[in-house]
Amino acid sequence: MGPKLGQKAPKFSLPDADNNMRSLDEFLGQGPAVLAFFPFAFSGVCDKEMCTFRDGFGALQEAKASLIGISVDSVYALRAFARTYNLRFPLLSDFNKKVTKLYGVLQDSWAGFDYRGMAKRSVFVIDSRGMLRHKWVADSPSNEPPYQEVLRAAEKASSQPSIFIRAKGSASRR
Repeated sequence: MGPKLGQKAPKFSLPDADNNMRSLDEFLGQGPAVLAFFPFAFSGVCDKEMCTFRDGFGALQEAKASLIGISVDSVYALRAFARTYNLRFPLLSDFNKKVTKLYGVLQDSWAGFDYRGMAKRSVFVIDSRGMLRHKWVADSPSNEPPYQEVLRAAEKASSQPSIFIRAKGSASRR
């Protein structure tokens, strides 16, 4: 089921693409955290999603929010993924699926295939006190997150207005 809005978000520590352990508390010490769970590195929609977050990353930084990508890929796959797409935010490996289960986003089966055990595409915004303020979970792995809604939730969690660059390159002020 995972955490509900207004509840404390589950704490965790996971290795990043450089195999350094990173904790949720580390990110929350800087302001709100945006956790973006994605099924697989190098898989079409995931590539597009992480690149859209990359292109709008400045707006999240202006909102004082940390962006963290999480998948069940190995640290090695995530390192190659980050380098290939020049992703400047941490990618964390939940290879053992513990955090994906904690957040209630472990996919039973995927898109008609018999793939099991990957993260559902989902986004959680957690304020600096560790409270869950926004939750979006995709019904289908082909659905992308509502990027503007995620930015607004991050801004609200930090009370800092910002600009988000849309995927098509036009700016939108909120």
